[in-house]
Amino acid sequence: MSASTILVADDDGAIRTVVSQALGRQGYDVRTTGNAATLWKWVSDGEGNLVITDVVMPDENGLDLIPRIKKIRPDMRVIVMSAQNTLMTAVNATQRGAFEYLPKPFDLNELINVVKRALEAAPDTQAGQLEREDDERLPLIGRSPAMQDVYRSLARLMGTNLTVLISGESGTGKELAARALHEYGKRKNHPFVAINMAAIPRELIESELFGHEKGAFTGATARALGRFEQAEGGTLFLDEIGDMPPEAQTRLLRVLQEGEYTTVGGRTPIKTNVRIIAATHRDLTQLIRQGLFREDLYYRLNVVPIRMPPLRERREDIPELARHFLKQCADEGLPWKILDDAALERMQAYHWPGNVRELENLVRRLAALYSEETIGVDAVEAELAESTLPPQNAKTGDGIGDAVEIHLREYFEAHGNMLPPPGLYERVLNEVERPLISLSLAATRGNQLRAAKLLGLNRNTLRKKIRDLNIPVTKSPK
Repeated sequence: MSASTILVADDDGAIRTVVSQALGRQGYDVRTTGNAATLWKWVSDGEGNLVITDVVMPDENGLDLIPRIKKIRPDMRVIVMSAQNTLMTAVNATQRGAFEYLPKPFDLNELINVVKRALEAAPDTQAGQLEREDDERLPLIGRSPAMQDVYRSLARLMGTNLTVLISGESGTGKELAARALHEYGKRKNHPFVAINMAAIPRELIESELFGHEKGAFTGATARALGRFEQAEGGTLFLDEIGDMPPEAQTRLLRVLQEGEYTTVGGRTPIKTNVRIIAATHRDLTQLIRQGLFREDLYYRLNVVPIRMPPLRERREDIPELARHFLKQCADEGLPWKILDDAALERMQAYHWPGNVRELENLVRRLAALYSEETIGVDAVEAELAESTLPPQNAKTGDGIGDAVEIHLREYFEAHGNMLPPPGLYERVLNEVERPLISLSLAATRGNQLRAAKLLGLNRNTLRKKIRDLNIPVTKSPK
């Protein structure tokens, strides 16, 4: 059997060379071009078994080629690679029929694996039916590797009705991800209804979800629609699902199993057609072990899991996020502001326990309270210090232990009567380890061997921690 021929189009000669050599070593016949016109001629002449194309090329957008390729060669797989690493790029690539979207820079081993899957995949009968223009209103921002994983997952799920469970710390954008799934999916012309389980009294959750009949309980003077009825045909977003009481869990499980429910006080089953997207900042598997969450419900909800990364895992996105929030402030009537490089660097060094929500609040304060057009590091320092002041009755001291104690006291108090989510021990260790390793690397001018000796660690152990904690390493000039 002859080797598969792969057609590669990218206006960057270095990318063409690297991809061609990597795939050539795997035994593929690779042909490369720097423009869309040549690629289209090859495809229309019946050449090639697989296409790998960039998005931005000198003569045509690579995404615009995909429907044309699918029209004349429906079984031809197209892999899209792009340095425009936004959610919309992933959405457009998927909706126009791409087999896979790879953000640049990509790992060559990942590319090789995607090529193998594409060549071995069954014929595609559903690709290319949807197209959409770029939309500035998209809620998710960031080009970090962590967000690229989220974008690709969302893009694959937008054309489905699969139940999705979104996990992540408070303030990471779980509801924004749910809204993106709805607004760019099959149900976009129907309602998106959100309900936060933690914000509703436990005794009212069933009525809120399923509605109630007149006289069902004291104060029920008329029939009331529940969120399922309000979301009919659309999407129901169940936020903080880990706070749902056991009796409501049982009723929700029946809806997911049978596709119907009864109102509180009602007897007639009501058929429902909604897509369920649930979210939680808590570890549901831990709640299952504690007997606080039904295991069978967990597996019904966790059909497709998506994890929203905390901001400390995507620090490279902070400048883009900050500029976005500053633009929002200007659109709302506040004076236009910019952040200087030192201010942005300080923001990237901060640990952001409140994640993107905390960053947005900080930027809004800076835009509203400071008269300077260019905001410097001193203003950022002042606002960060103000937002992290210890309680007046907190123990003060100069040691690391005192600082950790103050931080943890604030953390527990912020959760009120509820215990913080599981994994606190590991999170605290990470919060201490990251600045310790970063400062040690800075003190040794990026020399990992010297930093390992300073910390008393094996060099391989230090390398693993740098990788796991996503710590940037830059070597200072001597």
